[in-house]
Amino acid sequence: MPETGGTPEPARPGTGPGSGPGPGTVADAPRGNWVDLYAPARARPYLRLSRADRPIGTWLLLLPCWWGVALAAAGDPAGWGWWDLWVVLGCGLGAMLMRGAGCTWNDITDRDFDAAVARTRSRPLPSGQVTLRGAVAWMVAQALVAGLILLTFPQLAIMLGVGSLALVAVYPFAKRFTWWPQVFLGLAFNWGALLAYAAHDGRAGWPALLAWLGGIAWTLFYDTIYAHQDKEDDALIGVRSTARLFGDRTVAWLRGFMAVSVLLLMLAVLLAAQGVAAMVAGLAGVWIFGAHLGWQLARLDIDDPANCLWLFRSNRDAGLILALFLAVAAAL
Repeated sequence: MPETGGTPEPARPGTGPGSGPGPGTVADAPRGNWVDLYAPARARPYLRLSRADRPIGTWLLLLPCWWGVALAAAGDPAGWGWWDLWVVLGCGLGAMLMRGAGCTWNDITDRDFDAAVARTRSRPLPSGQVTLRGAVAWMVAQALVAGLILLTFPQLAIMLGVGSLALVAVYPFAKRFTWWPQVFLGLAFNWGALLAYAAHDGRAGWPALLAWLGGIAWTLFYDTIYAHQDKEDDALIGVRSTARLFGDRTVAWLRGFMAVSVLLLMLAVLLAAQGVAAMVAGLAGVWIFGAHLGWQLARLDIDDPANCLWLFRSNRDAGLILALFLAVAAAL
């Protein structure tokens, strides 16, 4: 599977990307990313604050949105409509902006922790590239533009979008009081399945709820892999995570999250699909999605940070495969 984030597939598992060229680059950004190479110098620290140099997070926030609108269209006898094209595009823009605002908020709250962790001390705030006041202004600007996009959606979708702000606000603090901060990330990152489903025609539905829950299990899968990169530093500074909680039992836990995610997504398809062809297409997407997660488990080395980062990024492909098959199911 190709590595995500705009870099070529590594020659072998465990061969992760290095830092980009030039001063101010972030240690875990993909080599040769567009921010380091092409963005104006004055804009680079703010784009790095928004993780524009690491687009995988935007994909992981966006893909449940596309699942949601596709499930809504699959359950609508009329199928896809022109309005759904704006929902797809609007969610894409909103995901970039809100992921940027959320990452900025995360870095504001975690600036002291980030300064103590090798992988994150090169980020704009702990490295001094951006001031705290500048980071707050940048966060507000991104959120306001995202809010303008949200206002074009139906009322229920707007209410869901506003409600998601509470999840975004709480997430950075979760690792301070629970061993399960990945649950809070999952609650927030998969909220788009509910929002985009409602954006299709202004209604809620069980397929959206099941997709949201299935997405949370998926987030527990991929973000536990991600958290294994920092487990030694996290132990030193007292940050909690499922990676530290599971330890050597990680693969068994991940296998369980994979099974729960696949089961819930299958139920979402069965409730949404109109007709046998649509059902088969949707279920095929879920099965291939599950096979991709199994592929990751077969290659996982929790003691190799580069391997963990590589596999974490590959989840873009898993979620995109499912989104494409759900889109076909809606068309059928």
